[in-house]
Amino acid sequence: MADTHDAPIPLKDRAGPIVAFDFDGTLTVRDSFIGFLRWRCSAPRFAMGLARLAPELARYAVQRDRHRLKAAAVTEFLAGVPREALIAEARAFAAQQAPYLLRPDAIRVWRRHQSDGARVVVVTASPELIVEPFAHGLGADLTIGTRLKFDRQGRVAPGLDGPNCRGPEKVARLQQVFGEDVTLLAAYGDSDGDNEMLAIAESGQMKYFAGAPVTSKF
Repeated sequence: MADTHDAPIPLKDRAGPIVAFDFDGTLTVRDSFIGFLRWRCSAPRFAMGLARLAPELARYAVQRDRHRLKAAAVTEFLAGVPREALIAEARAFAAQQAPYLLRPDAIRVWRRHQSDGARVVVVTASPELIVEPFAHGLGADLTIGTRLKFDRQGRVAPGLDGPNCRGPEKVARLQQVFGEDVTLLAAYGDSDGDNEMLAIAESGQMKYFAGAPVTSKF
């Protein structure tokens, strides 16, 4: 018997303008990836990991190679972690830490765009897998972020799977989903890594949000 259910409409073909939000520093008050690494590690383990990363941190100070530094951090702190375990940890982190991280004024604007019928997406340089539970909780239509690499056993492998999702890569990833001629109704960011994404928006807002959660942690 033929399936009588309608197939889901691809996101690129759904009605509604597209609004893109950076995550760290825009929707949040601080970096979520560093917060996640601190959250899942004991204090001695986190300090030891930072000490091991000291050569990469020194190199970054000169070369500003964010891809290399992030790949090194993934290798140091996450390599070997099974995918399902990491997903469970990311969900627990989001559930516990969202009240301490999300900016209330940013969430109000996010909700306004949702109410207006926009397709609202998160586009972040942080690992997609770590940010996705936050975005899912907000009802995001899509989460785009830096991809982690996994081995054949489904464990985190050293390095990254593709480029760091920053600068031109944010636009490239949006184009992969919505087409080469993608334009945004609005985009929100907080650093020069968002400039290219803001440039394809009718309204590109830099450092638009300044609110902080009532509660604070870290």
